[in-house]
Amino acid sequence: MLGGPIWTMDPRRPMVEALAARAGRIQALGTVAEVLRLQGARTRVLDLAGGLAVPGLTDAHAHLLGLGAELEEVDLRGAASIAEVVARVQQQAPPEGWVLGRGWDQNLWPGAAMPTHEPLTAAFPDRPVWLRRVDGHAGWANRAALQAAGITASTKAPQGGEVGRQGDEPSGLLVDAAMTLMPVPAPSPETLRRRLLQGQARVLPLGLTGVHEMGVGRETDAVLRALADSGELRLRITGYADEDWFRTLVLGGEPERPDCDARYALVGVKLYVDGALGSRGAALLDPYSDRPSHRGSLQHSQAMLDALVLAAVRGGWQVAAHAIGDAAIRGVLDSLEAARSAVMRADPRLRVEHAQIVDLADIPRFVRLGAVASMQPTHATSDMPWVPARIGAARLPGAYAWRRFLDAGVPLAFGSDFPVEQPAPTLGLYAALTRQNLKGQPAGGWLLDHKLTLWEAVAGFTSGAAFAGRQEEGCGRLAPGMAADLSCFRNDLRLLPLTELSGAPVRATVIGGRVAWEAGA
Repeated sequence: MLGGPIWTMDPRRPMVEALAARAGRIQALGTVAEVLRLQGARTRVLDLAGGLAVPGLTDAHAHLLGLGAELEEVDLRGAASIAEVVARVQQQAPPEGWVLGRGWDQNLWPGAAMPTHEPLTAAFPDRPVWLRRVDGHAGWANRAALQAAGITASTKAPQGGEVGRQGDEPSGLLVDAAMTLMPVPAPSPETLRRRLLQGQARVLPLGLTGVHEMGVGRETDAVLRALADSGELRLRITGYADEDWFRTLVLGGEPERPDCDARYALVGVKLYVDGALGSRGAALLDPYSDRPSHRGSLQHSQAMLDALVLAAVRGGWQVAAHAIGDAAIRGVLDSLEAARSAVMRADPRLRVEHAQIVDLADIPRFVRLGAVASMQPTHATSDMPWVPARIGAARLPGAYAWRRFLDAGVPLAFGSDFPVEQPAPTLGLYAALTRQNLKGQPAGGWLLDHKLTLWEAVAGFTSGAAFAGRQEEGCGRLAPGMAADLSCFRNDLRLLPLTELSGAPVRATVIGGRVAWEAGA
């Protein structure tokens, strides 16, 4: 590879002119003249033509299966009213069976109130309709779906969930753990396979070389292994088991060691500690500013969370704990501290996923406990219009606080949480550098003290993501012997106006020394 600057993300040698790879690993880096000496008769030369290459970008928190599923369901992203949601569902519904959709966000609607079943029931009186919120932490059902679930006035919400009410009757809204009450038909192995491949086809042109897949179930794990064995899985997938399956795994299984020669490894468990801020399920130490009687929902008692984290650490499984609110984050750190006291295992490397609203007093605990802040820059720019009303001014210094974490020495990994957000990593780079939406608002950026440099933002998707997945010995940097994974852009990102960074075109995606996707190919 030559023809443009190559960022290595190695502070000892941050940039080179050319790179050579062989058998999936980097053979040499240096000047063009030095590298061309290694060229053979069968060498493929990739000319950047003035563009920039960086180590393969990895989304450190994503749902590839969910992305593939979203491509087959009713798309509700950006709908500006309940009427628009209903119209889209009517237009895109399949001819029979359940009607499934995702992407609605009540914050975009007049009044911003949570929906009730009546509009969906009027449009679909006989077929069950189930529409998940954009963050996946709330669902909206019509009466037929409520009846299929057996949800009545006497139904009680499970721990960590909420069943919406209109008086005594169910409203059609289910939040967090209550969503498990909805008996949506399980996808077949063939459907899982199709959706995973559709997700892969969607993200390879975006420059992604790897994904940390959160919430892998037994059936999905089997399909991923089959795809890896057949060579159809080109992405590197680092898997974190869903909690239900993990309860079985921890009794009789062992985690796999991440291997940058492999395409899939199951390394840990994804635990849900709380819900999402948008649906007011994130667990806060103090009440919501716009719902003073409510502090969100913890998905487990502290004792249960302690037991789960201890079991994972004892078994060598890495914990990736979804914790958005400051109460949830503190609970995770408390569990990790207890587990480290009970099990003398070096570097359990617990991951706090999202870490959106942190109490500033807890940031030093991340450092002391060796916890990773696994965050998603576009969550900040999506949420910023309504976050101040949710949490009030006093908590804003700890909101989406990438810079505070980084300056304190907390390892930082970046992702998108797709399909909650769009999967393009360039959108994450833009958000990290500007803290603005795509229209350049607000002027100067929201909570602008947390802006990052381009190098820091790229590190979050490369060396930071590799560290979060315990892959730093083989991935995330460009050096001899490391995996030859590269994301190649048509332009030098350093020279692009910030207004163009979010849509910077990809020239090629290289995984294990092979071109997995190339523009124009």
